[in-house]
Amino acid sequence: MSVKPERKLWHELKRITPEISWTRLENLSAFGTPDLLGYNNFGKFFTVELKVTKTNKIRFSPHQIAFHVKHPNNTFILVKDLSLNLVKLYEGKVIKELDACGLKLEPCRLGLDACCLRLQQLGA
Repeated sequence: MSVKPERKLWHELKRITPEISWTRLENLSAFGTPDLLGYNNFGKFFTVELKVTKTNKIRFSPHQIAFHVKHPNNTFILVKDLSLNLVKLYEGKVIKELDACGLKLEPCRLGLDACCLRLQQLGA
């Protein structure tokens, strides 16, 4: 049985951020809720939606877009671009632009290490 790309990204993120307390949200009752709830050493809670794509387009449900529009602060979208093997971090408040432009939109962080550092230092 192969591991789904999103699950691989989750395991990699968890492995390299032991100082962040992660909760994987498997929420079927509140559609659009992000995949992860994080809590860092600065006492900040934040959410992360995990996405993996082989193309420029990132697929979001209307519920995911609505969640990030309603909760624009301390929400993030972590996208792994399989074509370039590159991870990009976007703030939740840009989800409409991200949905429209895809990976052409400039991320707030580029590369998994830089993305993780941003989450670790949130609230510093």
